[in-house]
Amino acid sequence: MSARKRFGLDIDGTVTDPNTFVPHLNKHFNRNLTLDDLTEYDLTSILDISEQEFWEWMGKHEGLIYEQANLAPYAETILHEWTKYHDLIYITARREHHAKRTREWFETKKLPFDHIELVGKHDKLEAVRAHDIDIFFEDKHDNAVAIAEEFQIPVILIDTPYNRLPIPENVIRIYNWKEAKEWVDEWIMETT
Repeated sequence: MSARKRFGLDIDGTVTDPNTFVPHLNKHFNRNLTLDDLTEYDLTSILDISEQEFWEWMGKHEGLIYEQANLAPYAETILHEWTKYHDLIYITARREHHAKRTREWFETKKLPFDHIELVGKHDKLEAVRAHDIDIFFEDKHDNAVAIAEEFQIPVILIDTPYNRLPIPENVIRIYNWKEAKEWVDEWIMETT
C-alpha cells in the first residue's frame, strides 16, 4: 500500500467539462462558439468585450453556470477511486460567495472531497503551500507552470484549446481523465 498523497485539484475546466461555459457564452453574447474557438483563457478578446462587461456578465451568470456544470468524462469514477487512498483538496479561483453553491454541487454530483478552498483569484500558490499538495490538476496554463515551478511537483494540465503554450518538464499535458489516471498511477508506484 502506497503512502497517502495530497491531490490538489482545480474545479472549472479541470474536474468540470471544459465546454461548460460555451453554451452560456453563445446564448448571452449571441455567438456560435465551440470549445475549439476558445484559444485564449481571457475571453474578453474572443468575445470582443471589455473586462468590465465580462465581469458584469460573470456576476450575473456564474452561479447558474457553476450549478449546471457537468463533470469532465471519467472524472467522477477516477476521483471516487482516488479518494480511498489519497486526500482530495480542491483549490479553485471561484469567489467565496459561491462556497455554499459549490459544496451543494459536490453533494449533488456525489463527488468526494476532503476540503474545498475558494481562493477568489487565479493565484493558487498560497493555498497549494498551505495544504502541502503533492500533485496538482489544472487547466489554466500559467497556473500550472507557476505551481510546478514554485513547488517542484507534477502538475497535470488538462488539455484545452486555451492552454496549448509550451510547458516545463514537470507539467504533464493529458487529454482526458483516463490518461491522467494512468500517469498518476505510475507516478505513485515510482514515488512510494
